[in-house]
Amino acid sequence: MNDWLSMLQDHWAWLVFAALLAIAEVLIPGVFLIWIAIAAAITGLAALALPIGIPLQLLIFAALCVVSVWAGRRWYVDNPVPSTDPNLNDRTARLIGELVTVVEPIRGGEGRVKVGDSVWTARGPDSEAGARVRVTGAEGAVLWVEGV
Repeated sequence: MNDWLSMLQDHWAWLVFAALLAIAEVLIPGVFLIWIAIAAAITGLAALALPIGIPLQLLIFAALCVVSVWAGRRWYVDNPVPSTDPNLNDRTARLIGELVTVVEPIRGGEGRVKVGDSVWTARGPDSEAGARVRVTGAEGAVLWVEGV
């Protein structure tokens, strides 16, 4: 009788955990915790429906976490969220087309340019310090530039 009672309580723990994760997703939006909350909820329903012990519940939860996060990521790749500013979180992409000032001469194809209040490595045609160049692309933290 005690085993049945403890398993009955296990499912509530999983469902409460799922609810807490869902609430955390709403309070701290990151579009990640909801997938783990789904895994916890399914684990809770499995614990309610089947007589399984804690170790198996943890194994089920771990597997469901992997599957639900993979499925969620796949869904977002297949169904991108439309945005009025698709380069919002891509700083280098936002710089393409900007005019910047060369602060260290570009010699042999490499130098440094001032972007706002920071200095970036730049690659492009030779240019003297103080020259204005246009950003045409980026590769990591290196800007590709051309003369104006």
